[in-house]
Amino acid sequence: MKYTSFLLSALLFSGAAFSQSLQLDKGVSKQLKTVKPEALKGHIRYLADDKLQGRQPGTPGYQMAVDYVVQQFKGMGVQPAGENNTYLQTVRIRKAFTGKDATLSLTTAQGTQHLVQGQDFTIYPNPQHASMTVEAPLVFAGYGITAPEVGYDDYANLDVKGKIVVILRGAPKSFHSTIAAASMHFSTILQNAVNHGAVGVMVANPNPNPRLTVPNLAAGVNSVMLPDGKVAASGSYVSDQSRLFAYVNAATFQTLLKGAGLDTAQVVASLKNGTPASAALPARLSGRYTSTYRDFDSYNVVGKITGSDATLREEYVVHSAHLDHMGIGTPVKGDSIYNGAHDNASGVASVLEIAKLYSSLKEKPRRSLLFVLVTAEEMGLLGSAYFARYPTVPKQNIVANINTDMPTLIAPLLSAVALGAEHSSLAKPVANAAAYLGIAVEADPEPDQNRFIRSDQFSFVSQGIPALHIKYGNKTKDGQNNLNKQVEVWRASFYHKPQDELNNSFDFEAAKRYVQLNFLISYQVAQAQERPTWNPNDIFGLRYKK
Repeated sequence: MKYTSFLLSALLFSGAAFSQSLQLDKGVSKQLKTVKPEALKGHIRYLADDKLQGRQPGTPGYQMAVDYVVQQFKGMGVQPAGENNTYLQTVRIRKAFTGKDATLSLTTAQGTQHLVQGQDFTIYPNPQHASMTVEAPLVFAGYGITAPEVGYDDYANLDVKGKIVVILRGAPKSFHSTIAAASMHFSTILQNAVNHGAVGVMVANPNPNPRLTVPNLAAGVNSVMLPDGKVAASGSYVSDQSRLFAYVNAATFQTLLKGAGLDTAQVVASLKNGTPASAALPARLSGRYTSTYRDFDSYNVVGKITGSDATLREEYVVHSAHLDHMGIGTPVKGDSIYNGAHDNASGVASVLEIAKLYSSLKEKPRRSLLFVLVTAEEMGLLGSAYFARYPTVPKQNIVANINTDMPTLIAPLLSAVALGAEHSSLAKPVANAAAYLGIAVEADPEPDQNRFIRSDQFSFVSQGIPALHIKYGNKTKDGQNNLNKQVEVWRASFYHKPQDELNNSFDFEAAKRYVQLNFLISYQVAQAQERPTWNPNDIFGLRYKK
């Protein structure tokens, strides 16, 4: 934790140290001034219009958004960088549903108990196999976390090979929020279980409140599929080895712990304090379930500006933003179209204007730039997960990702937070760019929101690619420096609601500054001789080596 604090401090105070080191070519500095707030507003006006019906993947409205981005790229002279010399990368999305006839039976010394679907348990559908059976002994694996970076391992001295692990959702209270969030990520938990030989994972709810039993998955669970029918990306599936991913309620969990002579309250307290409480459970689980599917195609849109260096042009800096939103849903105040003006038409507008800046430069930077507008972020970061795992350029040639997701353009951009920059050498170009523009760099004012792992940049991080996401800082004109409070009020009224549309909540001068800041960051990376690197012993650099 001391290491992370040191990095944050270094980031905060680096602006002055680097402010004299950013020297821009006159053509670049001149071009930087051409960013027009009205152009950003125009993109948002179109993308958040009711006729696009909330840009939900698989709908005509989303296709209209795709067509708009392609048209913009063509008009700018941005080259196609998708599949088959097009601007598109096809993303086959599978929505899977668990059959209502799923069964789970628990056998202990007291006999066999048949659990009730929807009350005692919920099973996640299997996106790759329509019918599954499972029978295996159970073992309690605490939080299911292995984090050698901070000296914690729920699997230490625990044999889980061929068994189903029972875990609690959480992390020790001593974990930094970013490490906790990354460790608790479902894909991390599931992969860790598989790495240790487990054949399934059951998440237990220790809270006896009957209203908090098991999640309702009636709306389906989303994955991305390859043409051969294999899973390409998913938040609930990692391997055929894992035959079960389920939730069980508090009563079932207490039965299991009691059979092993464990007290639920003591186990929970121990784990929170950072002491693993893993143990074999004298119980076996057997069950079967079926899955049904609904498939459709959506698209990532990918454009390219080719770099000027004969060698470095084969490497890429990626600007990304998600193009989708939530479509038509539950009416709020008489409106059912979730337009997503801030989330994330504003981010797409930003990337389009950054692409325009690069396309207008007479002398291109040394590395190439990719502009990737991804689908299905609202469905679980699926579009970015697919692109980061199966990019349209060689993966090893992607050197950095700069993501823009709902920058929240509601106030002047006087300070910024570079989520994730403290983990890599990207902190330096952030500080340089911010100092050049007179923008302060701050630590995340809301670290418990875990925003770094909740948006598309984390898809790149999980493939070993340094990434960041620029968000607002707390600095305000009146000196109160509490912009997060203003954002909190805004979110309550607009976030993931139909009211997120083009209205007077926007500050388009702030939008212009976001474009300039993100452009200057990527321009430095594109010009540098060395590619960005993870900081020594950084948790993400260690976990997600290329």
